[in-house]
Amino acid sequence: MPVRVAAPLVASDALRAAAALSVALVAARADLVAVALFLLVLGGTMVPRALGVSGALDASFCGTVLLGAWAAELDWYRAVSWLDVVVHAAITGLVAVLAYAALVRWRLVQPGPGAVVVTVGLGAALSTLWEIGEWAGHTFLDGRIAVGYQDTVGDLAAGLTGALVAGLLLARGRLLAGSRS
Repeated sequence: MPVRVAAPLVASDALRAAAALSVALVAARADLVAVALFLLVLGGTMVPRALGVSGALDASFCGTVLLGAWAAELDWYRAVSWLDVVVHAAITGLVAVLAYAALVRWRLVQPGPGAVVVTVGLGAALSTLWEIGEWAGHTFLDGRIAVGYQDTVGDLAAGLTGALVAGLLLARGRLLAGSRS
């Protein structure tokens, strides 16, 4: 069996280490919802590395999901009213791009002008699943998780906008250029 050499460390690995440290920090406080959130973030930060995307996309995704999780943990969304919408737009756009990159890598879609439609569709589906997860978290785990008609519709609109912008950037060849794969 051939020996597989590990990929060299990259700058985004520091963000993955910060995500692992974040899990330890919230675990020390015994907040199970926060631990689950940061475990999700830690797992998510592994996806761009596994896909071998560009360093810029890797760092953008890892930094944004880490910022989003800490914003929730530190109640920044309550303190800064517009932050939730901005984070939803950014994260949904980045997640949609990573999902698109995975589909391209697995040869399920071909790169090209259809990137916009596929990325917006992925963003819409993933944003909807996220909102269902927020509702379930609020209903079954922690009533502090913000849900409601305005929050959900605003988050979905922001997610679609982020996915559209990401799709347009993909179609212009701006987001997957310089892939490490």
